[in-house]
Amino acid sequence: MNTEEVVRYLKNYDGPEVKLMEVCGTHTASIFKNGIRSLISPRIRLISGPGCPVCVTPTAYIDRCIEFAKEDRHVLYAFGDMLKVPGSKGSLSVAKGEGAKVELMMSALDAVDAAAAHPELMIGIAAVGFETTIPTYAVALARAIEKGLSNLRFVTALKQTFPAIEWICENEQGIDGFICPGHVSVITGSDAFVAFAEKYKRPFVVAGFEGEHLLAVIYEIVRQLEKGEAKAKNLYPNAVRNEGNPKAKALIERYFCAGSAVWRGLGAIPNSGMYLREEYGNFDGGSFGLDDDIKLPRSCRCAEVIVGRINPCDCPMFGKACTPTDPYGPCMVSAEGSCGIWYRNTI
Repeated sequence: MNTEEVVRYLKNYDGPEVKLMEVCGTHTASIFKNGIRSLISPRIRLISGPGCPVCVTPTAYIDRCIEFAKEDRHVLYAFGDMLKVPGSKGSLSVAKGEGAKVELMMSALDAVDAAAAHPELMIGIAAVGFETTIPTYAVALARAIEKGLSNLRFVTALKQTFPAIEWICENEQGIDGFICPGHVSVITGSDAFVAFAEKYKRPFVVAGFEGEHLLAVIYEIVRQLEKGEAKAKNLYPNAVRNEGNPKAKALIERYFCAGSAVWRGLGAIPNSGMYLREEYGNFDGGSFGLDDDIKLPRSCRCAEVIVGRINPCDCPMFGKACTPTDPYGPCMVSAEGSCGIWYRNTI
């Protein structure tokens, strides 16, 4: 079918109401950019999942990063979207204004270069991300080892997507199919979703990021549901291979191992975090013991947004006490956060 036929079918769909979750912040943004909701039946509901690593980073992690940046002769390097994430006593941005040493990085290698140039300083990396970015931190660690650096530390909040998807399948009702993340799937491969489709009897379809890609995936999922099927499919074959990226997966395996981690709004999920292996423990900057604080700020409903129970606009703080310039909850902070995306496209 061509795109016009797909749109006609989806626009006129009048079957049972279906709820599809996109597990990628870039997909959420693309759905708005391409006006996807206006092209499909109101009986097809699109909801956002935990597709933003910044948004699911716990309060205790932000607090630890601030502590690191305030230590004598310590400098913390972080990506820009981390600066406004609220901790229990403010954000990295607030801490920087109070004298904490926080620097922006475009790449984790920026921090490696800083450590090499300033041996008198302890350089930290706020390492946050999913499978897509974990290999880049592995490369940074390999570079630090190659240079013989002893003044580099990683404060990690690295997470694997699949344990969170499994948590949602086990704990959330009414989700009929999943629009699987394209970027993550480049690393993991699409075959990783086969077991999910078989176990949970729901379609899991990997999508690209253009409007045509998303329409094709929505059509595929709805057609599967109509036929009573539950299959894993890859509709992004130009970027995603069935087996994924073996080199990237090998890098992750070499330097990191899985352990329990807290996701804001979800709580502790076994084997969802990725931590430096014991043999590289001298590079750890305090990544452990951050799993005892899962509370969101009072009145914030990001926990319900993250699992698709409500849309961001249903939160009483949305666009009022919580905006991108003054975020109250984590989902409003990042460019890939559901609340931030909804704000930029609906207000």
